[in-house]
Amino acid sequence: MNLQARLLYALTLFGYFGIMALLPVWIGWFKPPGLLIPPVAIVLLALPLFFALRGMLHARRYTIAWSLFLSLLYFTHGIIEAWSEPVARWGALAEVFLATCWLAGGIAWIRATSPKRKSPDT
Repeated sequence: MNLQARLLYALTLFGYFGIMALLPVWIGWFKPPGLLIPPVAIVLLALPLFFALRGMLHARRYTIAWSLFLSLLYFTHGIIEAWSEPVARWGALAEVFLATCWLAGGIAWIRATSPKRKSPDT
């Protein structure tokens, strides 16, 4: 893996693990949910992240590709929370930033590490 691909992979992991670290701090400490007790809310929001953990750590292209769909869920969650909860806006915007890092880094990493195709002769 060249330097550019390593930096993009690091950006992807930064966003992924950043969301994994942000959720317990944000929901469990700073902004407990109104309807659910905090441990249940944390488990429900963080559980999907663990399905991709092994593939993310081993830089598996397939896992990183489908995990980008998960990043869109956290991006959407952050946008909705930032819009509806002024008290929790900083955490929601942090979630949006981290999901964007995960998504952009993952897309760029997949493109940087894809096998080069020959252009069709015209």
